[in-house]
Amino acid sequence: MKAMILAAGRGERMRPLTDHCPKPLLTVRGRPLIVWHILNLVRAGITEIVINHAYMGDVIERELGDGGKYGARIVYSPETVALETAGGIANALHLLGDDPFLVLSADIYCPYFDFAQVADVLVDEDMWGNPYPLDKRDACWIYLTPNPFHNPQGDFGLTMYQVANDGDTKWNFSNIGVYRAEMFKAIAPGTHARLGTLIRQYADLGQVGGEIYEGDWVNVGTVAQLEELNAPLGARKAAP
Repeated sequence: MKAMILAAGRGERMRPLTDHCPKPLLTVRGRPLIVWHILNLVRAGITEIVINHAYMGDVIERELGDGGKYGARIVYSPETVALETAGGIANALHLLGDDPFLVLSADIYCPYFDFAQVADVLVDEDMWGNPYPLDKRDACWIYLTPNPFHNPQGDFGLTMYQVANDGDTKWNFSNIGVYRAEMFKAIAPGTHARLGTLIRQYADLGQVGGEIYEGDWVNVGTVAQLEELNAPLGARKAAP
């Protein structure tokens, strides 16, 4: 399985830190955010990685290189302007191929997520070996988390591994998921499109599976959150 790390965002809320450093290279506990992902992916046996970039992409490429120093093979999908999440994936389909692939955002911190678990979440056959009709099988499998302070209402409902747009209890989308290439083939390369909107369209069709991840997970969106993650253990408090 290949993985794509979304790294094209400007990181406006992280300024002034991101005036001189792309957000994926901001350091948490001595290691850039994106490097946490790369090392965890390699540990799980996922070594072929695609990274998109727009803002300060040359800095990202210089820092990470071809991935050899991490045991990975990294290729890049540059964007003149950031194409949003689904747009960035569609623009990189020629690098990702036709098999299901993993996508995650560079600016989340989840140091203990076991990426080995994603390899077989999308299945083509039922337990008796009968192929699912194309319009009945899951188009993607996403990971949800308990709702963080910045998203108290959550994003998606979940019942028996079936993701829905509604629900009495809603969970936060972790920005980690496995996707079939077919989801993105109607998006022309270079088009702006959001992944959340696309997932909701497939959820309405009953074609989104998912599960809850309750390990350490932070969407690093503010300087205060970054400082909180880097604070000594005894000095940490919830970052606003």
